[in-house]
Parts: sequence; C-alpha cells; structure tokens
Amino acid sequence: MLFKGITKRWFLKCAGLIVLIICASECFLICSIKKASQQALKDSFLNKANNFSNVLYEDSEISQEAFNEKCKTYIKYSNNPNLLNVCVYDKYNNIVASKSEITTNGPMQDYLDVKDNKKNYSYSNEKLHNGSKAFSLSKALKDQQGNFLGIVRYTISLQTFDDLIAKTLIASIIIGLLMISFLIISSLFFIKSIIAPICEVSKTSRKIALGNFNAKLNKKHDDEIGELCDTVNYMAQKLSESEKMKNDFISSISHELRTPLTAIKGWAETIQTCPEDKDMYEKGVNVIIHESERLCGLVEELLDFSRMQGGRMILKLDKIDILAEISEAVYMFRKKAVEENKILLYSEPENLPAVLGDRNRLKQVFINVIDNAIKYTPENGVVSVDAKEENGYISITISDNGCGIPNIHLPRVTEKFYKANTAQKGSGIGLAVANEIVILHGGFINIKSEENIGTVVTIMIPIAGAV
Repeated sequence: MLFKGITKRWFLKCAGLIVLIICASECFLICSIKKASQQALKDSFLNKANNFSNVLYEDSEISQEAFNEKCKTYIKYSNNPNLLNVCVYDKYNNIVASKSEITTNGPMQDYLDVKDNKKNYSYSNEKLHNGSKAFSLSKALKDQQGNFLGIVRYTISLQTFDDLIAKTLIASIIIGLLMISFLIISSLFFIKSIIAPICEVSKTSRKIALGNFNAKLNKKHDDEIGELCDTVNYMAQKLSESEKMKNDFISSISHELRTPLTAIKGWAETIQTCPEDKDMYEKGVNVIIHESERLCGLVEELLDFSRMQGGRMILKLDKIDILAEISEAVYMFRKKAVEENKILLYSEPENLPAVLGDRNRLKQVFINVIDNAIKYTPENGVVSVDAKEENGYISITISDNGCGIPNIHLPRVTEKFYKANTAQKGSGIGLAVANEIVILHGGFINIKSEENIGTVVTIMIPIAGAV
C-alpha cells in the first residue's frame, strides 16, 4: 500500500535516479582520492630523489669512494618516514648505502627500467614479503658531465595508504547511506503532504458527484493543492446553484404546465356536464383554446431550450424586413396591454435596412422580451418599443417603467433556469433562449435596469453584409 501510484513513480524515476547519482559520486570520489594520493606519493618520492641528485651534481667529477661516502651520509641524516626503504646502488649494481624498514618480494621493475632502459626515473607497484602492496620509485644519479653514477630507489608500504582508503570508503558509504535515508524519509513526508490532500480531494469529489454539494475542502496551504481545493469548492458551489435553479425550474415549469392543463380539464368537464348552456360552452372553448396555445408555447420553449443545450438550434437565414417582425410582435401584445391597463407604445421608423436572419426566431425574441416587459410593468405603466439603424446594426430597444431588476440579479438574467423574480409566472428559460438566438445571428443583447424605475433591453442585429 505504501509504494503505489505517485509514490511508486517518484521512487522509480526521481529517487532512483538520485540514488544512482549518489552511488556514482561515491565511486568517483574514491577513485579520485586514490588517484590523487598515488600522484602525491609519486611526486614526494621524485622530489626526494631530485634533492639527492642535486647533492651529487655539485661535483663535476666524483670518485667511487666519494660517491659511496656521500650516499651513506645523505641517507644517514635524511628524514624518512617509517615503513620506507631507501637504497642506493652504484653503477655496478652494488648496494653502497641503505636504510631498510621493509623488504620487497618482486622483480624491482622500476630499478630495471632505469638501469637497462636508461630512463631518468621509473616507478612500479609490487608486493612485500607479508603480501601487502608496496610502491617503488627509482631515479638515475648523474654528475655534471652526465656520467651515470648509480640509482637511488625508494620503496614504501601501501598498508597505511590502503587503510586510509578503506576508512575513506567506509566514511563515504556511511555518508551516502545517510543521504539516501534522508532522501527517502524526506520524500515520504513530501509525497504524503501531496497524496493526503489529493485523496481528500478525490473523496470530496465523489461526494459532490453523488449530489452532496455541501461537501467542502479545507485549504491548508496557499499553493497548487490549495488552488485545487478552491477550484473544487467553487465547482461544488456552482453545481449547488445550478441544482437549485434546476429544481426551481422543474417546480416552476410543472406549475406552468399544470395550470393550463387544469383549466382545460376543468372546462372540458364543465362543457360535458352542461352541453345545453351555449354561453358557458363558448366561454369554455375559448379558455381551452387559450390555455392550449399557452401550453404549446411552453412546450415549444422547452424544445428550443433542448436544442440550444444540444447545439442543435438551426437558423433558416434569409434577407428579411425586420420591421415586419417587430410590428407583428407588437400587434400581438396590444390587446393584452389594453386588457391589463398598460400602455404599449411603438415608434415605427419609415424604413430600415434588411438583415440576414430567421424571421420566426427573431419574432420569438421580440415576443419574449415584450412579454416580459408587459409582465413586469404595473397598471398604467408604459412599455415602449423603438427601432433604428446604428453602427452597422439594427437596434431594437424595449423599455418599461416596471419593477426593474436588482443589480445582484442583472448579470445572470440570461442564464438558463435563472429567474430574478420567482413570484412571477414563467419557466426562466425564455430570455436564455432569446439571447442564444441573437448570438447565433451575430448580435447581442444589452440589458440595463434600475430597481423600481424600469428596464431597458437593447437587441442588436447586424445589417446584412455590414458585419
């Protein structure tokens, strides 16, 4: 359970790579230390040999006896470390002076390279009698004339050196293990700090998916995880609001559908029980026709909304006289305005350019907006309809002096299901459909309103060929 998902990927990719880098660094460090130590040892011996050679070089010529004496004196008073063997050979391969702490068990390859191959100096690795490793360096000794006098050979046991390398290796391994342990522990804590909130987000998201929109996440850090928590909480809030609007819509549309159905059923039963009453018969038929038309309008509105949601709303575009559609929409509401003691004014211009549009859909927009204006205007109120050409658009303005829309609701009145005034009849989708139709025509709707003063709705439709 511990090494799954993100944790497993982290350790396989990131942590594994870091461990490999640490191990490679350890190996490189050990090799570098070993190489540097060997070079330092070689340089030290070569320096000693050069010092000895300089003593002999002071004489232009030197006899064998003087050479032997100088070699003995130099070795006697030279300061050499323990486990160091210094031996001087003359040109006849005889040992003339020696300070021996160790004895080698090998072919003395460095000595042979200088003696036989006439090299200035040479070094080699060999073994001592006890089996441990040793390092040797031989250097030719010459006078000022370049005459070969002999060879000085230094040999040192590498036991101390190997012990130092071993200790360094152990120390580096311990440090590497500590680094890896720290990496693993810190990584687990870090990954836990990421996985725990993600698991909480996943758990809360499932609750939200099952309909619990009150589920919230506690934001602990102001980072990407915190931003994710804010996003999930915002999503839950919006889903909750959408769910509430949907439920309100279902409740509202159910009521809107039930009212005409109840009227139709009631008057049909009344006509059935009193077929001889002509006045009641005519009144009932008129009510049934009126309520049936209302019911058809609601159903058509729902179908339009379904098409809009599915992106299936198709326009039958043609060049049309938009004045005819505005005039027809106004005419449809003149009688209703008179019956409700409201004034409907229409200032019809003489002529307007044609627009490229769907006449039925545009008429639907005008009907919806004028209906809303009359619906929310009190008795003796005034609803005005004006149309004009403006900057390549036909501007249709429908204004009223009704109750107005509160500022808090104004930005959302074109959203689906949204109703600023739940007390009024309506599905809450008419203005959303109207807005979608206008957008499909390349136009837009602008709504301005002040509470208790009135509302002004401006519909902008582009002139054919202008936009």
